[in-house]
Amino acid sequence: MGDPRGFLKIKRKISGYRPVEERINDYSEVESRLSDDDRRLQASRCMDCGVPFCHWACPAANLMPEWQDRLFRNDWAGAWAVLESTNPFPEFTGRVCPALCEASCVLGANDEPVTIRQNELAVIEKAFESGFVIPRPPVKRNGKKVAVIGAGPAGLSAAYYLNRAGFTVTVFEGDRKPGGYLRYGIPDFKLDKSFIDRRVSLMEAEGVVFKTNTPVGRGRYGFGGSGGGGVFADPQDLEKAFDLILITIGARDPRDLSIPGRELSGIVQALDFLSLQNRAIAGEPQEEGPGTEASTAYGKQVLVIGGGDTGADCVGTANRQGAKQVTQIEVLPKPPEHRPPEEPWPLWPKVLKTSSSHLEGGERIWSINTKSFEGTNGKLHTVKACRVDWTLVSEAAGNTRWKMTEVPGSDFEIAADLVLLAMGFTHVVQNGLVADLGLETDERGNIRTRGSFHTSNPKVWAAGDSRNGASLVVRAIADGRAAAEAIHTHFKH
Repeated sequence: MGDPRGFLKIKRKISGYRPVEERINDYSEVESRLSDDDRRLQASRCMDCGVPFCHWACPAANLMPEWQDRLFRNDWAGAWAVLESTNPFPEFTGRVCPALCEASCVLGANDEPVTIRQNELAVIEKAFESGFVIPRPPVKRNGKKVAVIGAGPAGLSAAYYLNRAGFTVTVFEGDRKPGGYLRYGIPDFKLDKSFIDRRVSLMEAEGVVFKTNTPVGRGRYGFGGSGGGGVFADPQDLEKAFDLILITIGARDPRDLSIPGRELSGIVQALDFLSLQNRAIAGEPQEEGPGTEASTAYGKQVLVIGGGDTGADCVGTANRQGAKQVTQIEVLPKPPEHRPPEEPWPLWPKVLKTSSSHLEGGERIWSINTKSFEGTNGKLHTVKACRVDWTLVSEAAGNTRWKMTEVPGSDFEIAADLVLLAMGFTHVVQNGLVADLGLETDERGNIRTRGSFHTSNPKVWAAGDSRNGASLVVRAIADGRAAAEAIHTHFKH
């Protein structure tokens, strides 16, 4: 390493956020940027640890020590070259990744870990600013054509690598623009969509063809909210026209609450709500669809059900829209603030996460079970809930499980004009494309792949959340890369 004692001399310094009173009034990215000199000092904290567990924890297998050493030495071009050798889109992961690598940083075993995610973002943005990132089309084509269905992180990653390997790649996307969850799920204040446009333009210059507004099959497999409409493509036609089809449509069947009052207006799936706001910022037409009856939280008492990242994004968006009050509830107990003994380093710890959105206002409550929705004239006005306890109970064969029980006499009501359901997803949407192609699904309801990325249809493969279930952007990117490598190997034999 450039400074093997850097971690002893330099303390962790994060970029921080723009002031709350400023950022709450716009949708610009909330995270600030450190100076180049400060960033180099942060890179110097990367230890010569011998066994880089950060690399082990990263789904993309990024070579953190190597590119951080180059960053410290002011070799931005070298740092970018090493970083992009494993990660095609550091501008995305550098903004929205939860940084599994930092939880496994060796320095983090007894000190604060290296600011790996923010260092990564600094490297890729410097690379763009310096003109290092330019179109690099393949020298020659191999004569094989691949259709990638779905332009989310897995589809973009697969298309990137397949194109680099000489395949002729066409990406079919049912929505107006590529990006999937990146564009129509993550709020602009976390990921400005101009960075997606910048990357897509590069891929187009390298030869990737994007056919947007072109859903394949007649199911709502794409992202929630107002879609792009467009002309449907017949899956059987694609089978004839392409040597292979790769499905990367995500896992977008939302988890719901089947409780009394669910039919009332004012109860909306979280990503339908978030998608509408992202479309409004982009100037896209607000078509009729799920969530449009609650397109704004202005002046409303908002209840977010679900304590994860999507729920936090709803909190931030509702506050920006001018909600009267925002409350977020979670059925699970409040996580510990520090790493629990049962999740020792270098494992990923389930600890309390406070996002930039939580710092902007609202209340969070844990161990709450939602029992019913109440309303008048078909419109929601109250949510009935209760407190719950979680206990570990023993089962047969020495197994244990957590059991939820209601706390007697703990029933209470929450006033709410708008409820946002942010409870995650069950599996890939099975109607439409999956059904049209007759694909088998696994016990969790996702596309079954056999050995590698093969589905029950020999000409159709699947990657990302559509086969693995809903997960992280970085995992989808890594799976798209692995699928591209497998396809390349398949056609070499």
